[in-house]
Amino acid sequence: MGVFFGEVTLETVKGRASYHDISDEIRENIKKSELKNGCVVISSAHTTCSLYFDECMHDTNYWGDEYLQADINDVMEKIAPSMKMENQYHSPGPKHIEFGLSLGSKDYPAEKWTMLNTDAHLKSSIFGSPSLTFIVKDGEIQLGALGKVYFVDWDQLRERTRKVQIMVMGE
Repeated sequence: MGVFFGEVTLETVKGRASYHDISDEIRENIKKSELKNGCVVISSAHTTCSLYFDECMHDTNYWGDEYLQADINDVMEKIAPSMKMENQYHSPGPKHIEFGLSLGSKDYPAEKWTMLNTDAHLKSSIFGSPSLTFIVKDGEIQLGALGKVYFVDWDQLRERTRKVQIMVMGE
């Protein structure tokens, strides 16, 4: 049994959910692994992000989002409206804000407004999933004819660099 670890780095956008088709990057990692039969696990440790499997919808809006992604955004906005001001949701509370301010760095400035992303946490929790697992057969991920693996960052406050981990196991 062999194990291979890979990573995909993504740049997200500000002002809207950021969708990324990572299917080709997964295929590249499977090829690099030189493993023919087993499984691939795709995982994100970002708490405001989701991984999901769906059909490619081909048509896109002016932002480049597939129409199904635009529909997902509309539905999620009804369930968990974008956070526009403090106290819109119970979270974040004063203890969390104090903790968040203590974590300041050049990549994540310690400013209160950066914690106004409760909607992104809710969307990620409702939509799921921090990881996906697929079968690898004859060196190919089994996604079907139209299947794609997508990463979405629900946090609209600022651009970010996100990482998706890939582990291929098999022989």
